[in-house]
Amino acid sequence: MTELEQSLAWTNTPVPDVLTQLSSIQQQQIISWAQTLVGSKTEGLDELYTAISMIVRYIPNFVVIPLMVEHIKPQIAAGVCIKLGVEQATGYANDLPKEYFTEVSKCLDAELMARILENMKKHLAERFIESELKANLPRMLDIAQHLDRRMLEVVAKHFTIPEESANHSNLHQTVIEKIIALK
Repeated sequence: MTELEQSLAWTNTPVPDVLTQLSSIQQQQIISWAQTLVGSKTEGLDELYTAISMIVRYIPNFVVIPLMVEHIKPQIAAGVCIKLGVEQATGYANDLPKEYFTEVSKCLDAELMARILENMKKHLAERFIESELKANLPRMLDIAQHLDRRMLEVVAKHFTIPEESANHSNLHQTVIEKIIALK
Protein backbone atom coordinates (compact mmCIF):
# COMPACT_ATOMS: atom_id res chain seq x y z
CA MET A 1 0.00 0.00 0.00
CA THR A 2 1.42 3.37 -0.94
CA GLU A 3 1.82 6.15 1.61
CA LEU A 4 -1.09 7.96 -0.04
CA GLU A 5 -3.36 4.91 0.24
CA GLN A 6 -2.25 4.32 3.82
CA SER A 7 -2.92 7.92 4.83
CA LEU A 8 -6.42 7.87 3.37
CA ALA A 9 -7.34 4.27 4.27
CA TRP A 10 -9.49 5.39 7.22
CA THR A 11 -12.01 6.84 4.76
CA ASN A 12 -12.73 3.41 3.23
CA THR A 13 -12.74 5.21 -0.11
CA PRO A 14 -10.37 4.17 -2.88
CA VAL A 15 -7.69 6.63 -3.87
CA PRO A 16 -8.56 8.13 -7.26
CA ASP A 17 -6.25 6.84 -10.01
CA VAL A 18 -5.21 10.36 -10.93
CA LEU A 19 -3.58 10.79 -7.50
CA THR A 20 -1.50 7.65 -7.90
CA GLN A 21 -0.03 9.12 -11.07
CA LEU A 22 1.44 12.07 -9.16
CA SER A 23 5.05 12.14 -8.04
CA SER A 24 5.93 11.19 -4.48
CA ILE A 25 6.40 14.86 -3.53
CA GLN A 26 3.02 15.78 -5.02
CA GLN A 27 1.36 12.88 -3.21
CA GLN A 28 2.91 14.07 0.07
CA GLN A 29 1.48 17.53 -0.58
CA ILE A 30 -1.96 15.99 -1.17
CA ILE A 31 -1.67 14.00 2.07
CA SER A 32 -0.68 17.10 4.00
CA TRP A 33 -3.51 19.12 2.46
CA ALA A 34 -6.05 16.35 3.21
CA GLN A 35 -4.88 16.10 6.83
CA THR A 36 -5.17 19.89 7.24
CA LEU A 37 -8.63 19.89 5.65
CA VAL A 38 -9.87 17.03 7.81
CA GLY A 39 -8.33 18.59 10.92
CA SER A 40 -10.09 21.89 10.33
CA LYS A 41 -13.43 20.22 9.58
CA THR A 42 -13.27 17.89 12.62
CA GLU A 43 -11.86 20.36 15.14
CA GLY A 44 -13.77 20.05 18.39
CA LEU A 45 -15.31 16.65 17.63
CA ASP A 46 -13.19 14.92 20.25
CA GLU A 47 -14.51 17.28 22.92
CA LEU A 48 -18.06 16.78 21.61
CA TYR A 49 -17.72 12.99 21.86
CA THR A 50 -16.46 13.37 25.43
CA ALA A 51 -19.36 15.65 26.35
CA ILE A 52 -21.96 13.34 24.80
CA SER A 53 -20.45 10.32 26.55
CA MET A 54 -20.63 12.15 29.89
CA ILE A 55 -24.29 13.05 29.31
CA VAL A 56 -25.51 9.64 28.13
CA ARG A 57 -24.02 7.93 31.19
CA TYR A 58 -26.96 9.34 33.15
CA ILE A 59 -29.72 8.55 30.66
CA PRO A 60 -31.24 5.06 30.58
CA ASN A 61 -30.51 2.94 27.52
CA PHE A 62 -34.19 2.65 26.63
CA VAL A 63 -34.19 6.43 26.09
CA VAL A 64 -30.75 6.77 24.45
CA ILE A 65 -30.97 3.87 21.98
CA PRO A 66 -33.99 5.07 19.95
CA LEU A 67 -32.61 8.61 19.84
CA MET A 68 -29.21 7.33 18.74
CA VAL A 69 -30.60 5.15 15.98
CA GLU A 70 -32.96 7.84 14.72
CA HIS A 71 -30.75 10.93 14.95
CA ILE A 72 -27.06 10.02 15.24
CA LYS A 73 -24.98 8.80 12.32
CA PRO A 74 -23.01 5.60 13.06
CA GLN A 75 -19.67 7.41 12.71
CA ILE A 76 -20.65 9.87 15.46
CA ALA A 77 -21.97 7.03 17.64
CA ALA A 78 -18.60 5.29 17.21
CA GLY A 79 -16.76 8.42 18.35
CA VAL A 80 -18.93 8.53 21.47
CA CYS A 81 -18.46 4.79 21.98
CA ILE A 82 -14.69 5.24 22.09
CA LYS A 83 -15.08 7.80 24.88
CA LEU A 84 -17.51 5.62 26.87
CA GLY A 85 -15.11 2.77 27.42
CA VAL A 86 -15.69 -0.92 26.83
CA GLU A 87 -18.15 -1.60 29.64
CA GLN A 88 -20.67 1.10 28.79
CA ALA A 89 -20.13 0.74 25.03
CA THR A 90 -20.98 -2.94 25.43
CA GLY A 91 -24.20 -2.01 27.23
CA TYR A 92 -25.27 0.01 24.21
CA ALA A 93 -24.02 -2.61 21.76
CA ASN A 94 -26.26 -5.22 23.39
CA ASP A 95 -29.31 -3.00 22.85
CA LEU A 96 -28.64 -1.53 19.41
CA PRO A 97 -30.38 -2.95 16.35
CA LYS A 98 -28.04 -5.30 14.49
CA GLU A 99 -27.87 -3.19 11.33
CA TYR A 100 -26.99 -0.01 13.23
CA PHE A 101 -24.43 -1.79 15.40
CA THR A 102 -22.82 -3.21 12.26
CA GLU A 103 -22.48 0.28 10.80
CA VAL A 104 -21.03 1.63 14.06
CA SER A 105 -18.58 -1.29 14.22
CA LYS A 106 -17.09 -0.30 10.87
CA CYS A 107 -15.94 2.96 12.47
CA LEU A 108 -14.24 1.31 15.47
CA ASP A 109 -10.77 -0.16 15.48
CA ALA A 110 -10.47 -3.93 15.50
CA GLU A 111 -9.08 -4.17 19.03
CA LEU A 112 -11.93 -2.17 20.57
CA MET A 113 -14.44 -4.24 18.61
CA ALA A 114 -12.86 -7.40 19.99
CA ARG A 115 -13.20 -6.13 23.57
CA ILE A 116 -16.84 -5.19 22.96
CA LEU A 117 -17.64 -8.59 21.40
CA GLU A 118 -15.97 -10.37 24.33
CA ASN A 119 -18.23 -8.50 26.75
CA MET A 120 -21.48 -8.62 24.77
CA LYS A 121 -24.24 -11.11 25.38
CA LYS A 122 -22.94 -14.27 23.73
CA HIS A 123 -25.88 -14.79 21.35
CA LEU A 124 -25.66 -11.19 20.10
CA ALA A 125 -21.90 -11.37 19.63
CA GLU A 126 -22.30 -14.69 17.83
CA ARG A 127 -24.94 -13.25 15.52
CA PHE A 128 -22.64 -10.33 14.68
CA ILE A 129 -19.64 -12.62 14.08
CA GLU A 130 -21.62 -14.96 11.84
CA SER A 131 -22.92 -12.04 9.80
CA GLU A 132 -19.50 -10.37 9.47
CA LEU A 133 -17.80 -13.61 8.43
CA LYS A 134 -20.18 -13.69 5.47
CA ALA A 135 -20.38 -9.99 4.67
CA ASN A 136 -16.89 -8.70 5.50
CA LEU A 137 -14.40 -11.51 6.09
CA PRO A 138 -11.21 -9.36 6.09
CA ARG A 139 -12.68 -7.03 8.73
CA MET A 140 -13.82 -9.96 10.87
CA LEU A 141 -10.35 -11.50 10.61
CA ASP A 142 -8.86 -8.16 11.73
CA ILE A 143 -11.13 -8.29 14.79
CA ALA A 144 -10.51 -12.01 15.37
CA GLN A 145 -6.80 -11.51 15.85
CA HIS A 146 -7.63 -9.59 19.06
CA LEU A 147 -10.30 -11.95 20.43
CA ASP A 148 -9.83 -14.14 23.47
CA ARG A 149 -10.01 -17.91 23.06
CA ARG A 150 -13.69 -18.13 24.05
CA MET A 151 -14.78 -15.73 21.31
CA LEU A 152 -12.30 -17.16 18.82
CA GLU A 153 -14.08 -20.48 19.32
CA VAL A 154 -17.32 -18.75 18.29
CA VAL A 155 -15.57 -17.53 15.16
CA ALA A 156 -14.31 -21.06 14.48
CA LYS A 157 -17.83 -22.44 14.83
CA HIS A 158 -19.06 -20.29 11.91
CA PHE A 159 -15.86 -20.04 9.88
CA THR A 160 -15.45 -21.69 6.51
CA ILE A 161 -12.00 -21.81 4.99
CA PRO A 162 -11.76 -19.26 2.19
CA GLU A 163 -11.09 -20.74 -1.21
CA GLU A 164 -8.57 -18.06 -2.03
CA SER A 165 -6.58 -18.00 1.19
CA ALA A 166 -3.58 -16.76 -0.80
CA ASN A 167 -5.34 -13.39 -1.04
CA HIS A 168 -5.14 -12.92 2.73
CA SER A 169 -2.24 -11.12 4.32
CA ASN A 170 0.22 -13.01 6.50
CA LEU A 171 -1.53 -11.50 9.50
CA HIS A 172 -4.84 -12.97 8.36
CA GLN A 173 -3.18 -16.28 7.55
CA THR A 174 -1.98 -16.52 11.14
CA VAL A 175 -5.44 -15.90 12.58
CA ILE A 176 -6.99 -18.27 10.03
CA GLU A 177 -4.61 -21.00 11.23
CA LYS A 178 -5.61 -20.29 14.86
CA ILE A 179 -9.28 -20.51 13.94
CA ILE A 180 -8.81 -23.75 12.03
CA ALA A 181 -6.92 -25.23 14.99
CA LEU A 182 -9.99 -24.57 17.17
CA LYS A 183 -12.41 -26.36 14.82
